[in-house]
Amino acid sequence: MMMMVLRVCLEDSTSRGSLPHFKTPTKRQGQTISKGHKNYELMLNLQLGIRHSVGRPGPVISLDLKSSAFDPKEKVWTKFPPEGSKHTPPHQSSDFRWKDYCPLVFRTLRKLFDVDAADYMISICGDDALRELSSPGKSGSFFYLTNDDKYMIKTIKKAEVKVLLRMLPAYYNHVRSFENTLVTKFYGLHCVKLTGTAQKKVRFVIMGNLLCTHYTIHRRFDLKGSSHGRTTSKPESEIDPSTTLKDLDLNYLFRLEKTWFEEFCRQVDRDCDLLEQERIMDYSLLVGFHFREVPTPLASGAVTPTGNADHENEEVPRLSQTGQDQLDSEPSGGSSIRLGISMPARIEKTVRKPECETQLVGEPTGVFYDVILFFGIIDILQDYDITKKLEHAYKSMQYDPTSISAVDPKQYSKRFRDFIFKIFVEDT
Repeated sequence: MMMMVLRVCLEDSTSRGSLPHFKTPTKRQGQTISKGHKNYELMLNLQLGIRHSVGRPGPVISLDLKSSAFDPKEKVWTKFPPEGSKHTPPHQSSDFRWKDYCPLVFRTLRKLFDVDAADYMISICGDDALRELSSPGKSGSFFYLTNDDKYMIKTIKKAEVKVLLRMLPAYYNHVRSFENTLVTKFYGLHCVKLTGTAQKKVRFVIMGNLLCTHYTIHRRFDLKGSSHGRTTSKPESEIDPSTTLKDLDLNYLFRLEKTWFEEFCRQVDRDCDLLEQERIMDYSLLVGFHFREVPTPLASGAVTPTGNADHENEEVPRLSQTGQDQLDSEPSGGSSIRLGISMPARIEKTVRKPECETQLVGEPTGVFYDVILFFGIIDILQDYDITKKLEHAYKSMQYDPTSISAVDPKQYSKRFRDFIFKIFVEDT
């Protein structure tokens, strides 16, 4: 009872901001790939290949995989002639070949991530077309979203394929050990090779879409902990909920309930240890949030992060009945809440000092909002190769070396954690 009174007093002493006004997105992200689109045939090839890969019978899945399953040479080529073959259906696209990398590993990952094979096929290969996001990223990769928003398909370079295959054993062991991991969930790695004169190869990876939710995502941030070039190029009038903002645009602190915050800190450390060991850098924390229309006191706890083996006996946070009832009445329900997904939280508005243009973390203002929070670590396929070393050397001559993205993985990991642990704090 005393704790409840104290909590009410604390909440009364803070300011609740009136909800910010945001442009309502007029349409869903991306352009539907219909007939006549330059990538229409590629989409058909991709859908035919996925249907074949996921639909073909496989061995009974055991989570204990032999090391041979992770061999980079473990790949399956399939020919898809337009007239069809013994194993493939006739189709309206041109002749192509399809490659599955480490198929048993990715089949097992899908099982580990509770992805139903039939649902997966319907999402990617159903009657609904994929949507291409408007422009390729800085890397030149293209992104496609499934119509139900569950999966994101990204074209990647040969070097990134090599990185993923190299780190696959460590990645698999990591996601198996820590079900609350914040790193990207990978579901498949494939290649389409067009025959004929072009002989073009398109490699792509299928990932979970972190911001797949019934909630409207009002703001999204891609955060690295570096300052050089880390601001959106759009004028204020053009920023809307689909705009991905960056470090120097960030004007909030994220406040998590005590036990969630402790689990968050542990998991960020584990995930960064993995990426550092695998010589990965340039990754980001993607954060999206939905402002709750009715400001409500945060429940005294949050739904449990399911305990991992190393802290099974710790007390785990639970959502109070009142909090659970509030979330059950909202679009995605309370059952799917876990670390980084549909998390009830508070955010506090911050402001930067005008004279500190490169100040990453603004000053707290005492203005709070109740939100539903989503976050995870993305872009984890960039290793610190010779290109990145040269970029680091070149930019270090022009800018403060601590402000640029391209730094050694150990340094990158430390800077990333230091920043993340400044903007995510315990809610008191």
